[in-house]
Amino acid sequence: MFSIIKKNPKVYSNIENHIYGIITELLKLSATDINCDELGGKYYLSNEEHHFSVTVFNNESVIRLTNTRDSVAEKYDKAFVEDVLKAIKEEKHHRMELVCDSITSSIEKMAERLHNTLIESTAKENNVKENKTIRLVEIDKFTNDKKAN
Repeated sequence: MFSIIKKNPKVYSNIENHIYGIITELLKLSATDINCDELGGKYYLSNEEHHFSVTVFNNESVIRLTNTRDSVAEKYDKAFVEDVLKAIKEEKHHRMELVCDSITSSIEKMAERLHNTLIESTAKENNVKENKTIRLVEIDKFTNDKKAN
């Protein structure tokens, strides 16, 4: 009854392959900044070390590549631009997870340190109280012994 519709793999043109490759290579570099204006549908990649920037205009399906020598802005197939944006969003999400994990780890370490400090200070305080109690008991014994004599 139901026919299974098989999606053909996406075939990009040579230019699209190169652009996708450039963008994925930039995303692999930790020095590449990723900025998004989701409401405006603009996504920015910038790598100062390689003097390279990419701007993706989602609403217009335009990708602009810029380096120190050239700047090219072209309109591409909507599906291609969506694939590019998917790669950018995945990397941005991955980086956000790393930041969140780092923050969580720092908070855990701080909480552990504070907890251990509190335990130590409580133990010292209890030890001091015990020593004072022992001294008071000794003083009482000494005083009682003197009264008895």
